[in-house]
Amino acid sequence: MISETENILKVEQLITSFETERGLLRAVDHVSFTVPAGKTVGIVGESGCGKSVTAMSIVRLLPQPAGKILGGHIYFKGRDLTHATEREMRDIRGDEIGVIFQEPMAALNPVHRVGKQVAEVLRIHKDLSKKDAWAAATEMLDLVRIPAPEKRMMDYPHHLSGGMRQRVGIAIALACRPSLLIADEPTTALDVTVQAQILELMERIQSEMGMATILITHDLGVIAENCDQVIVMYAGRVVEKASATELFENPLHAYTKGLLSSIPKLDIPPKSVLKTIPGVVASLADHSHGCRFCQRMGRTAAGSRERPQLIEASPNHWVENCKECYHP
Repeated sequence: MISETENILKVEQLITSFETERGLLRAVDHVSFTVPAGKTVGIVGESGCGKSVTAMSIVRLLPQPAGKILGGHIYFKGRDLTHATEREMRDIRGDEIGVIFQEPMAALNPVHRVGKQVAEVLRIHKDLSKKDAWAAATEMLDLVRIPAPEKRMMDYPHHLSGGMRQRVGIAIALACRPSLLIADEPTTALDVTVQAQILELMERIQSEMGMATILITHDLGVIAENCDQVIVMYAGRVVEKASATELFENPLHAYTKGLLSSIPKLDIPPKSVLKTIPGVVASLADHSHGCRFCQRMGRTAAGSRERPQLIEASPNHWVENCKECYHP
C-alpha cells in the first residue's frame, strides 16, 4: 500500500524519439516529474509540445516501429517500466494504469458492442467469467452515470453521443480500479457543459478510488480547477513545474506567463484584441539545442544557444533558467 506522501510514479530524464525521413527526432527531451499517490498532476502546453508523447511513453503505447524510448527511467510503484517486457506491460495497462484517450470514437472498436468492450478488460485482467464480467461492466456504466446501463451495454459506439462515448472510455479505464489514471485531453472534443460533467465525474471517482491522475490538457482553466501540481511543457521540455496555486499566483517562465495572459477575461472591453504568443512551436526537425522559447521569439543571443538548466527558484517551484525567459 502506497501512502499519500509517496510518489506512485517517478519519471527521470525521459527521452523519446521517432524515426523519420529526416533521421531520429527527439519529441521528449530529458523530461522529469513525479506523481504523488492520490493526487492530480496536470501537464499543460500547446499542441506539439510533447504532452501526449510523454503519456504514451509511460504506458509504452508509442507508434511502432517509429517510436522509441532512448533514455531515462519510468518508475511505477518502484518498478522501472522502461525495462518491462511487452507481456508485463499488457498486464499493467488497463489493470494498474488506466488510460482515457483523447478521441473516444477512435479508442472504441466500432464493430463491437459497448458492453463487450468494457467486459473484455475485466475478463483479461480479473479473470472473471463472462457472466460476472458482464455484470461488473454494467455496474461500471452505472458508476459513470450512463442512463439505462443495461440497455446501453447492447449499443455500438456510433449509437452514443460524444459525451456518452467518453464516459464509456472512462468506464474501460477505471474498470479494474487502477492506481494511476492517465487522461489525455479527455474533454477536448466535448461542449462546455459535457466537459464540466466529465471532469466532475473523474474527480468524484478519483476521490472514491484514491487513485493518482495525470491530466493532459491545453486548457488552463481545467488545470486550475482540477490539479494539485502543474507541469508546463514546451517543445518537448519541462519549462516550469510547481503546485497549481503557486504557478497561477507566481508564474516565472515567459512561456507560462504567455499562456496565462492569453486566457480571455470577463472584465476586458468588448471587441478587444486577445493576447497571443507570437509564432508557433517549431517542428521536431527544427528544434534548437538552446532555449526553444527564445528560438520561437527570434532571440539569438549567445546564451540562447546553451540549454538552460531547470533550477528550483523557490521551494518546489522549478523553472528553466534562461536569462531571456526567466528574470528572478
